[in-house]
Amino acid sequence: MEAWKDNLLDKLAKRESEVESAEQLFIKIRNDFGETSEEERKIEQLQMIKQGSRTCDEYVQEFKKVARGSGYERQPLIEEFKRGLNGAIRRKLAEAEELPSTIGEWQERAVRLDRNQRQSRAEERMLGRNATCPEGNVQPRGGSYGGKEGQIMQR
Repeated sequence: MEAWKDNLLDKLAKRESEVESAEQLFIKIRNDFGETSEEERKIEQLQMIKQGSRTCDEYVQEFKKVARGSGYERQPLIEEFKRGLNGAIRRKLAEAEELPSTIGEWQERAVRLDRNQRQSRAEERMLGRNATCPEGNVQPRGGSYGGKEGQIMQR
C-alpha cells in the first residue's frame, strides 16, 4: 500500500497521473485494490470485537450478529470468540478439566462464568460494607455496641 501511494504521489508531482479529482482517486483505489466483500467486512469486524466492560451476554449477542455471514465455522469461529473474551474468563475456560467442543458450548460456559464472577464481586462488595454492622456478630472497632473491641456478641 505504501509503495502504491508513493508511486501515485510521484506521478501526481510529475503531472503524469490520470487522477484529477477525488472521485477519480476513489475509482482508481477500487480498481487497484478491489471492493471489500461483505464476508471480508464481517471477518474484520469479528476480529475487532472485544468483551471489554460489557457482560458476556452482550458480547455473545454482538459476536453472533457479526459472525453470521463471516464464513467462519467451527474452530476458527471458536478461536475468534475466545480472543475477544476478557482475560479472566478466557483463562478460567482454558483451565477447565473438560473443554467445550462447540461454539455454543463455549458461549454458554463463558456467559455462566461471567455471571458467577460478577455475582461474586457484588457479594464481596456487599459483605465488605456490612462487616461492621451488628448482624455481623462482631463488635466494630471502638466497641460502640456495649462490648469490648473485637468481641463476639452473644444473642
